[in-house]
Amino acid sequence: MKKLFYLFTILGILTSCVSKKNQVIKQNILTLKDSYCKAPFKYNYSNKVPSYNSDSILAANKELQGMFSDQSILILNALDNLDEVHQIMDLKKDSSIASQVKVLQLKSKINSKITIALTELDAVAAEFDCEGERVAQIGNYVDNLNDSKNNKLILLSIVTGATASIAGGIIKDGGWSNAVDIGGGVLGAGFGLATLNPKGRKVEFIHQRNLLRDIWKEKLESPNFPPFIWYMYTEKKFSNKEEHSIISSMKERWLHYQFDDIKAEADRSVIFSDGGFYRADDLHNRAAMLNQMQSATRTINQNINYLLLDLDKLIL
Repeated sequence: MKKLFYLFTILGILTSCVSKKNQVIKQNILTLKDSYCKAPFKYNYSNKVPSYNSDSILAANKELQGMFSDQSILILNALDNLDEVHQIMDLKKDSSIASQVKVLQLKSKINSKITIALTELDAVAAEFDCEGERVAQIGNYVDNLNDSKNNKLILLSIVTGATASIAGGIIKDGGWSNAVDIGGGVLGAGFGLATLNPKGRKVEFIHQRNLLRDIWKEKLESPNFPPFIWYMYTEKKFSNKEEHSIISSMKERWLHYQFDDIKAEADRSVIFSDGGFYRADDLHNRAAMLNQMQSATRTINQNINYLLLDLDKLIL
C-alpha cells in the first residue's frame, strides 16, 4: 500500500507543476490577442500607384539609360523624380555657380523622396518582423499546450501500469489479479494512444489587419501598404528574371510548400482571414510566411542602393 501512496503522490506533484505552467501560459496569451505591431495611427497614403507601363516609361527616357539602369529609371518615375533628373542633366552643361547650386537643390529634393521610401521600407519590414515574433509566441504557447497534455497522458499511462502491477501482486485471488493486470494494461495503452494526436490543440488568434491576405489576393493596390512599396512588390521589372513580380513568386512558393499546391485549401486557410482557430502547424507556417515577406521587403533596399550610386555618378 505504501508503494501505491508514493505513486499517487508523485503523480500529484507532476500534475501540479504542469497545471501551474499552463496557468502562466494562459495569463501571457491575453497580451497576444490584440496586435501590438500595427502603427498607433493609420496614415492615409495616396491611392495613386505608379504606372505599370514600364516599357513606355523606359522608351520615353532613353537619354537616361546611359547613366541609369532600367530599374533606377522606374524607381525615379515611381518617386516622381524624373523631371528633377532631366533638369540636372541640362544644368550639368553649364558650369556656373548658379547651375551648381540648382543641381544641389534638385539632388536634395530627390534624396528627400528616397529617404521617405527607405523609411517606408523599414516600417513595413518592421511590422512583418513584429508580427512574425508575435505569431511565434502563440505557436510556442500551443506547442506547450500539446506538450503538457502529452506529458499528463504519459504520466497517467505509467502510473496506471505500475498501479495495476502492484495491485495484481497484492490481490491473492488469481482471477481478480489477472483482471486487474488486463484492465490496467488496456487503460495504460489507452492513455498512451491518446498522445498520438497529429493535429494537437488549437487556439483562437485574431488579426483583422492581415498583411498576408493583401499579398495573397494581390489587388491592384493595398491600403495597408505605401503605394511605392506595393509598386515594388508587384512590378515584374524588380524581380530577378523579370517574369514574375516579387509577390507572385512568393505566392508560388507558399502554394507549393505550405499548401501542397492545393489552391482551394490556401484560399480558405485561416492564415488569409481575419483570424480564427489556429493549430501549431498553421501558426508556424504563418510565422515563416511573415519572415519571408520581411526578407523580400528588405531586398528592395538593394535597388535603391543602386539608384543612389547612379545619382552620385550623375552629380560628379
